[in-house]
Amino acid sequence: MVHSNAPFSSVRQHSNKLAALARLLDILVIGLTLWAVLDMAILNISRVDIDMPPVEWDNKHTWWLLIAIVGFGAFSSFNELYRGVRTMSTFTEVRRIAASWFSVLFVLAFIDVFVPLIEPYYKDYFLAWAIFVPIELISWHVIVRNAANFIRKRNVNRQRVAIVGATMLGSELEKIFSQEENSEVELLGFYDDRQRVSENTYQFDMSKLKGDTEQLIKLAKEGAVDIVYITLPLRAELRIKNIVEQLSDSTVSVHFVPDLFVFDMLSATVTSIKGIPIISILDTPFYGVDGAVKRAFDILFSSCILIIIAVPLLLIAIAVRLSSPGSVLFKQRRYGFRGEEIIVWKFRSMTVSEDAAQVVQAKKNDPRVTKLGAFLRRTSLDELPQFFNVLQGRMSVVGPRPHAIAHNEFYRGQVKGYMLRHKVKPGITGYAQVNGYRGETDTLEKMEGRIQYDLNYIRNWSLGLDIKIIFLTIFKGFTGAKAY
Repeated sequence: MVHSNAPFSSVRQHSNKLAALARLLDILVIGLTLWAVLDMAILNISRVDIDMPPVEWDNKHTWWLLIAIVGFGAFSSFNELYRGVRTMSTFTEVRRIAASWFSVLFVLAFIDVFVPLIEPYYKDYFLAWAIFVPIELISWHVIVRNAANFIRKRNVNRQRVAIVGATMLGSELEKIFSQEENSEVELLGFYDDRQRVSENTYQFDMSKLKGDTEQLIKLAKEGAVDIVYITLPLRAELRIKNIVEQLSDSTVSVHFVPDLFVFDMLSATVTSIKGIPIISILDTPFYGVDGAVKRAFDILFSSCILIIIAVPLLLIAIAVRLSSPGSVLFKQRRYGFRGEEIIVWKFRSMTVSEDAAQVVQAKKNDPRVTKLGAFLRRTSLDELPQFFNVLQGRMSVVGPRPHAIAHNEFYRGQVKGYMLRHKVKPGITGYAQVNGYRGETDTLEKMEGRIQYDLNYIRNWSLGLDIKIIFLTIFKGFTGAKAY
């Protein structure tokens, strides 16, 4: 599938180097600002006198800087600050810078609670640093953006681009070109040997077709074309090879855009193995650094929550034990990451503890649900023991909600892509739950809707999305009329 970060020109091909340079400049801004704040007495913003002497650098300031650099690098990556800057609006870039920096401040403040880093004498300087850094980061990003736009507008050497393939993929590529601000691309049109009437449900506008591939090759040899994008179907391998061979007798740059619309892609990435390009079609987003960061967030967040809710957990456990006979915790087998069997903990809310081949979902006015259990289920308080599952590594704070094994075995044959939700760890809360798919799924359509949200979560995962889902859960995910 085509994304807005597809290579448009020779400038875009160096985007990784430009992103690395931007990261380096951001680090320098953070570090130099801290040095300036500590070195210049006039930055004391909370006192009237400005004769306060400079502060000597010590280990605490080193920790400020290290946490800020590592934290800003991590949060800016998860906010995709350096990805697709040219297609990103100024407001979006400013918002992502601010979100990344204030996340760093939150981490510093949190650490300071347990390990004092911000001495009272330094609070004025810390506050000054906290205020000036985002101002300077935003300023240089906006200045560079406007300068680059000005240069591009003055650049008369536009790249002349032709698209081979009157396909849906080609139309998507054209749409991206037209949406990019200040693009150097001059789209010459589409070239194809076939008059494609339709492609599945897609109808190509044949008025955009300028000629066949022979005409394109002639134009390329005459020097009238700079870049050619080939968007023919994957099955047209011999035609693609023939076109590339003929274009090699010219000076045009040729890019092949694989027709990935034929796949229902999940967390798609492009990698290579010793020079061989590899396109991951179905994959998990939680390998490598992303997986480590999500796990670290799960541990940190769950530990904090369990400390906060320790007393409520004890009170609920006592209430469950006194309200009806049976165990305090309800343990049920579920499918976890990679479809492996896990044991999920909940406060018991029913008079039965079903974990067999046939499990009946709770329904409205279900006689199996106790009075206390109805309240716990309605407010999601029965889910709180699952934070222990998160610490055990069986679950995540955010992810697709785990279903009973009996339900998994039934729905995997009914809903397309159902088992792909197990490419990640199940969560206490999820994207589907905060979008209305909570509680009973008494129709196949409801389960299909839930699965689509689960898969969209996997495709679009970021730490920012996890935090957003947690906030939405707090405001509208804990309670609901559909929770029986």
